[in-house]
Parts: sequence; C-alpha cells; structure tokens
Amino acid sequence: MYAYATQVSQQEKVISGAFAFGMHLLFLALLIFGVTWQKKVEPQANVVDLWTNLPSQAQPKAEPPPPVVKPEVRPKVEPPPPVKTAAKPDIALKEKAEKERRLLEEKQKEAKKREVEAKAAQKQQQAKEAELQRQAKEQQDAQNKIAEQAAAARKSQMDKYRTAIREKIKRFIVLPPNMQGNPEAEFDVIQLPNGKVLDAKLKRSSGTPAYDNAVERAIRKAEPLPLPPDPALFARELNLTFRPQE
Repeated sequence: MYAYATQVSQQEKVISGAFAFGMHLLFLALLIFGVTWQKKVEPQANVVDLWTNLPSQAQPKAEPPPPVVKPEVRPKVEPPPPVKTAAKPDIALKEKAEKERRLLEEKQKEAKKREVEAKAAQKQQQAKEAELQRQAKEQQDAQNKIAEQAAAARKSQMDKYRTAIREKIKRFIVLPPNMQGNPEAEFDVIQLPNGKVLDAKLKRSSGTPAYDNAVERAIRKAEPLPLPPDPALFARELNLTFRPQE
C-alpha cells in the first residue's frame, strides 16, 4: 500500500514537472510573439503568474466563498445650493440706497412742511399787521375827525367871539361926513384877559384917515371887550377888520 502511494506521488511529480515545463515553453513562445507583435500594435500589459515550486501534495478542498454582503444603500443627499456671496453686497447697496432715499424723502417732506408753516405764519403775520394798520388808520381817522370837528367848533366859536368884539366896537364908530365907498381898515389889537385894551395899531389903512381914526377911537371906547364863553378861546392878540358899510 505504501509502495503504491509512493508510485502515485512520483507520477504526480512527473506530470507536474511536465506541466510546468510546458508552461514555460508556452510563456517563451508568447514572449517572442509579443515582442514581434509589439512593433505593429500598441503594447499591452500581460500578467502571468509563475509557479516556482509545485505543490507536493494534493490541492486542498476549496472553501466556500464568503457570503456576499450587499452594500447598504443610503439615500442620495443633495448638496445644498451654493450660496451666492456676490448678492449680499448688492442687497446691502440696495438697502443702503433705499434707506438714503427714504431719508431724503423725509427731509424733503419736513422742509416742505416747514416752508408751508412759514408761509402760513407769514400770511398770518401779514394779516395781523394789516388788521393793526386798519385799526390804526380807523383810530387815526377818528382822531382826525374829532380834531377837525374840534377845530371847526373852535373856529365857529372864535368867529362868534370876533364877531361879538367887532359888533361892540362898531357901535362906537362915528363915521366922518361925506364918507364914500366901503374901504377896509385893518387893526392889530392887544388885550388883557379881562378885556382891557392895551394897544390898537393900524395895520392897513382904509385910505381915509378920518375913518381910520374913528375906528381906533371906537376900539378904545368899547373896552372891556367881550370875553369868549370858553376861556381857552381867549386871544391876547386880535386881528380885526372894519368897513363902513358892514
């Protein structure tokens, strides 16, 4: 039994050696053919496993292949979209421009509001000044009217006062004989507050000395001259005119 096993082992060695020798010859032939063919076609890499030592024993039984583990299928995760960094400056610039625009609009509105208020205040001031001017004019007109009325009343009273003096003096005038025409004699008379005559001067002659002398004598005889009803109307100096036909 042992001899048979030895014989079988020697036969396997012979077969293995012959197989190895054949493989070397085949490899040499392929190598020569490859060098010759490489000149015509592009070289291709050939990988040949060389057995330097033949197995001395029978090949072991092939082990079953390991179980195939299916790779875990994970859901495909989409990468986030790229962030557009260039849009940020644009948005910031737009926001800044919008803010400046709003500030400008607010300033313009405020300026317009102040302008409207200033115009309204100016108009109100002008209306107030116009009203004050109107009232001042009305007051001045009223005062002027009162002054005119007072002046007219004073003039009327003065005219009556002078007329009373002239009428009294005329009662003492003795006209010269053969008096012709209606000449006018003018006198400046100075009197005291009690009506006494201090002086009577001829300012303009009537052209008839006899008539002028007759008037001067009558002025002195008529004292005391009539006094005004209002002491404020008293005139120390009087300018009186006389005509024989009046």
